[in-house]
Amino acid sequence: MAGSDLATNGQVTVFGGSGFLGRHVVRALARAGFRIMAGCRRPDLANYLQPLGRVGQIQPVQANVRYPQSLAAALRHAEVAVNLVGVLTETGDQSFEAVHVSGARAMAKAAREAGVRRFVQVSAIGADPQSESLYARSKALAEDAVREVYPDAVILRPSVVFGPEDDFFNRFAAMARFSPALPLVGGGHTRFQPVFVGDVADVVALAAEGGARPGTVYELGGPGIKTFREIMDYILAVTQRRRALVPVPFGAMEAPAAATETLSKLMLGLFPKTLLMTRDQLKLLAHDNVVSAEAVAEGRTLQGLGNEPRAIETVVPSYLYRYRKHGQFDRDSRLA
Repeated sequence: MAGSDLATNGQVTVFGGSGFLGRHVVRALARAGFRIMAGCRRPDLANYLQPLGRVGQIQPVQANVRYPQSLAAALRHAEVAVNLVGVLTETGDQSFEAVHVSGARAMAKAAREAGVRRFVQVSAIGADPQSESLYARSKALAEDAVREVYPDAVILRPSVVFGPEDDFFNRFAAMARFSPALPLVGGGHTRFQPVFVGDVADVVALAAEGGARPGTVYELGGPGIKTFREIMDYILAVTQRRRALVPVPFGAMEAPAAATETLSKLMLGLFPKTLLMTRDQLKLLAHDNVVSAEAVAEGRTLQGLGNEPRAIETVVPSYLYRYRKHGQFDRDSRLA
């Protein structure tokens, strides 16, 4: 990546630094030469981040969006702030409004008061203030909250993010281990443009260095677009499983989704995440999750930033092999 006045000794505070995307962002920022404060609710459980950089380069720190003083402490001496905090489902106090909208507003305000120069907000393709999905609406409102404080903030909207610890390919591969059939919600026609977590992390680091256009919304997708059915077929091929793919209309999924939501609440978070499908997620699945033609034409993409995205075929088999009947040592070409 190009050098900058921050690349040798600047400090970046990464909120959500211990999560799936966070650990890759921390690694990319460390390679770029930043000092990193990885903000998370339980820094005592995030020491695995430190070996991603040089001695003393990465420091997990306590940060909770509900406690402004913790945000201020995490931002001390920072010149760049990155917000990766997000939830896919609401649980208890972790609502979309509290985490995405109020959280982003609190971070941006604390960053401005701390004198932070750049703010990078990671959102999601599909963010729309008019969306029927609470998740998509909250992501759009979070962008607005950040822009109120940082009009020149860089907004990154990735499609479905894949990588070794993802909650997408791993989830359906895990389901295929024990379920004789997998549901194709809405018939499996929804289109996705999966993007590699390392590519998203590289763009975050580039934006932190000042290599992205200020005040711009970038849409990040991989090199290929696949339908939900094509993705499920691919997962079964890689894991060497033979399972029925059953098309299920969106309407028919409403009752099961409501049931799993209720069970998840009653079981206080002990309900298996693999089986959880919420009604809000159904609303998201009703719309394609791909980079817009406008973003492509205006260069607001990975390729427009000089990044050649990696395809799922080059990465996904390296971590889905463990879902085969005999794991990585399975040499039997027959489907289980």
